Amino acid sequence: MKRNPRRAGKLRIPTRNPFPFLKPVFRIGAILTIGVGIVRGAPPDLAPLLDQYCVDCHDGSLKRGGLDLESMIHGDPAAHPDIWEKVILRLETRQMPPPDEERPDEPDYKASVAALSGYLDGIAAENPDPGRPDTIRRLTRFEYKNAIRDLLGVEIDVTEMLPKDESSQGFDNITLGTLSPALLNRYVQAAQKISALAVGIAPASPAGRIVRLPPDLSQEDQVEGLPPGTRGGALVHHQFPVSGEYEIGVRLTRDRNEDIEGLHENHELLILLGGEQVAELAVKPPPGRSKDFTKVDANLKARIQFPAGSAEIGITFVAKPPALEETKRLPYDAHFNMHRHPRQTPAVYQISITGPYAAGEIAATPGRERIFGGLPDSGDEETRARAIFTRLIRKAFRRPATEDDLVRPLGFFREALAEGNFNAGIEAGLSAILVSPRFLLRVEKDPAGLPAGTAYPLDPFALASRLSFFLWSSLPDEELLDLAESGDLTRPEVLEAQARRLLADPRSSAFVTNFAGQWLRLRNLDSVHPDLRLFPDFDDNLRQSLRRETELFFESVLRENRGVADLLRSDYTFLNGRLAKHYGITGIEGSAFRRVELPPDSARGGLLRQGSVLAVTSYANRTSPVIRGNWILDNILGTPTPPPPPDIPALSDTVISAGLPMRERLAAHRAEKSCSVCHDRMDPVGFALENYDATGRWRDFENEIPVDARGGLPDGSVRIGPGELERGLLERPEVFARTITAKMLTYAIGRIPETGDQPAIRAIVSQAAPGGYRLSDLVIGIVRSVPFTMRKTQP
Repeated sequence: MKRNPRRAGKLRIPTRNPFPFLKPVFRIGAILTIGVGIVRGAPPDLAPLLDQYCVDCHDGSLKRGGLDLESMIHGDPAAHPDIWEKVILRLETRQMPPPDEERPDEPDYKASVAALSGYLDGIAAENPDPGRPDTIRRLTRFEYKNAIRDLLGVEIDVTEMLPKDESSQGFDNITLGTLSPALLNRYVQAAQKISALAVGIAPASPAGRIVRLPPDLSQEDQVEGLPPGTRGGALVHHQFPVSGEYEIGVRLTRDRNEDIEGLHENHELLILLGGEQVAELAVKPPPGRSKDFTKVDANLKARIQFPAGSAEIGITFVAKPPALEETKRLPYDAHFNMHRHPRQTPAVYQISITGPYAAGEIAATPGRERIFGGLPDSGDEETRARAIFTRLIRKAFRRPATEDDLVRPLGFFREALAEGNFNAGIEAGLSAILVSPRFLLRVEKDPAGLPAGTAYPLDPFALASRLSFFLWSSLPDEELLDLAESGDLTRPEVLEAQARRLLADPRSSAFVTNFAGQWLRLRNLDSVHPDLRLFPDFDDNLRQSLRRETELFFESVLRENRGVADLLRSDYTFLNGRLAKHYGITGIEGSAFRRVELPPDSARGGLLRQGSVLAVTSYANRTSPVIRGNWILDNILGTPTPPPPPDIPALSDTVISAGLPMRERLAAHRAEKSCSVCHDRMDPVGFALENYDATGRWRDFENEIPVDARGGLPDGSVRIGPGELERGLLERPEVFARTITAKMLTYAIGRIPETGDQPAIRAIVSQAAPGGYRLSDLVIGIVRSVPFTMRKTQP
């Protein structure tokens, strides 16, 4: 290691205490901590710490990591907060100095971090910097779906209406700008369809919807939500605009020869409404030796009378008992295609819903109640329309309606009323509301007259929207809007009470599926397709079960007021029969999930032991200690490695024998100096999880060679296996608490936390420390924080 030429010798601790008024035993951390307390607001003396441990590498000549600390050794940290925040992060996670260099002891680490962060936090308290999210952000597809549900009581399949949102830093509510013409056209089409559904106006001619099931969905067992004694099929949520006669059609899965897979005998196909049978269809093989399967499902149709509103339609087969009693005790055997996994029985491929063919009268539905409920049904039509639109606009625009807001809806209403009737006019006016930028966009305007870069409190309605979209991914409800209108929502105690109310509401399940789904990358499960030659039992049933386990687990930690450590260290999880078989856990059958207590020696439990996380951090044909290690660095420690330069080659199975254990393969890849810089941090972390294969199943051998799970953390400690890795990560639970707080803050305010946000993050974590960093306390801390409740004007 190169030494700075102005220093000589190995021992660089000063022999004379420069602070005689302190304790005789000289400690760097003690100087920093006590010094800050003696001189209020004075910057800590960083010279001893930096001189002894840092500037040999981070000096003006070497600038390792692009960092020159030598030039700032006697300066005020407040002059370069961005640099010192990086220093704090590396010290807090014990990643610097490197493990093979001289390092402070643990008390000095803690005291130094406390002194430096305390000084920067004091500066921030005097000059709050709330940052500045984009002034205009579009609702995400998920938020749009929930907003329609809460505004109109209409459940829609938003994936059929709007394109997928792009994500940045793992979250899709960051990169949402203005509306392109193509996207606006999609919103117009969606608004017209939704308005007709809500008002209850039948289409001019029968309309159709097609639902296709995943091609790798095994249908040999009961589907969750469908009655016992059935197998396969699907539960489809559908919104009927009016009561009337609709046709349900079913097409069965075919192989490449257009033969219906698994059809060897007669079967019964049931159509259910709300769990009750409304039709039964016979599925029969072609007569004799005929191979003509075209007529088998051509007549799998039924005309059924359905009520208006949202309904759950079940399409499923009557289950037949297994031929062998011991089938339940055998390993899971996937059946979803004609070749490697031949279906044993026929399966549903496609469900069509068409109609109405004979529409009934307009009936009371949740949508009509949201629109017309509580208002007089007599009197002047425009007065009634004005009252309807005023109420809808208040909810849709997240603030009281103005005369300007009413101009377009009333204009559309008058045009449609002249050509039709009152219902048609309301439908047209509602469409105008749903395509308004005031509904589709979340706008936070700066108050007039403030100087550039001035921090200011959010207005109450903007604060109400931030809160509801954070915890519900949807619109504020009436109670929130009332508190915003009175101004009481800006009172800290009222804001906290509302945050707790929203968390307790069932709609906060959106926080679980939306935040956890993005933070933990559960959404990526849809693109996980392991090599079926190596993992022949992986199907969509398992994919969805992996996702559901983690969602239920995260929700339990939130609802039960548990600390973030329980996300990593847990003696329970949630399983159904399919997932239990995958994990090798006996005694659990059926499609329903249940909480399962685990023995102390179980390979299951916290996030790092769950197949969802393990699968999305693997390749199709193998595990990836690199991806797993960086996942932990990013999501647990908050110190992800940068992406590799474009000229760095990927690990190639053709260059390095795929038969070698992963450790040997990566060692050859890491031999390149340009690769080792990052891999030395990532790989050891990932190696500790090598007992889990690419689908999250436990293994003791890889290619008949015992799995080597020797790993470690960036602080240089050796950690073997998931248990030791978890214990190492939880030695400093405040690090994980800070990381998840930063992730939640990103999700809550729609931007990446900046240097100015770090004091607020530390304050949230510090306030949650006495309760063991409960997840709910971190949420409340975010809601009360400066970045959440304030904003600054354009610099």
